[in-house]
Amino acid sequence: MAEQRQRALSTSGEALYEILALEKGATHDEIKKSYRKLALKYHPDKNPDNPEAAEKFKEINNAHATLTDVSKRNIYDKYGSLGLYVAEQFGEENVDTYFMLSSWWAKGLFAVCGLLTGCYLCCCLCCCFNCCCGKCKPKAPEGEQQEFCVSPEDLEEQIKNDMERDGETPITLQPTKVTEKTQLIGDSHRSYHTES
Repeated sequence: MAEQRQRALSTSGEALYEILALEKGATHDEIKKSYRKLALKYHPDKNPDNPEAAEKFKEINNAHATLTDVSKRNIYDKYGSLGLYVAEQFGEENVDTYFMLSSWWAKGLFAVCGLLTGCYLCCCLCCCFNCCCGKCKPKAPEGEQQEFCVSPEDLEEQIKNDMERDGETPITLQPTKVTEKTQLIGDSHRSYHTES
């Protein structure tokens, strides 16, 4: 398992070529030819009693699939298996950005800029004091009311009480067993008929 993990995280970009018995930088035709030769040799149908042959066949297919895809091959040649892993996680177009930002000089530049400007400490303290504990939260100016939240049920009850106090009673129930028909006659003449 440790050997497989080490190979999966390599940055040299040579292991897949070695599986196909090729040198790094082989042409597409050389990859195709070597794949066919090795696939016939290690095919599970030709080696039914050999589980190692089946594993080798899977590795050959994986190497062929990666090296025949132009974008994956470019990433593999430049960054190795780690580059392929990053491409799966963040997308093929973001691989270069990932490796640039994870380089030692980018991390150093980020640290130096943060230390020179004091921005790390400033942002952390601002977030903590304003959001977390709220002790340094800005106060509302004198004479202004602070905003507060009212639950929908309380607001509905307040509207209902205000309407009752003004003499209007809100309709809270729908009529039952009443059918209503509306007929529009002419331009603005309407008549309503209800059947009980």
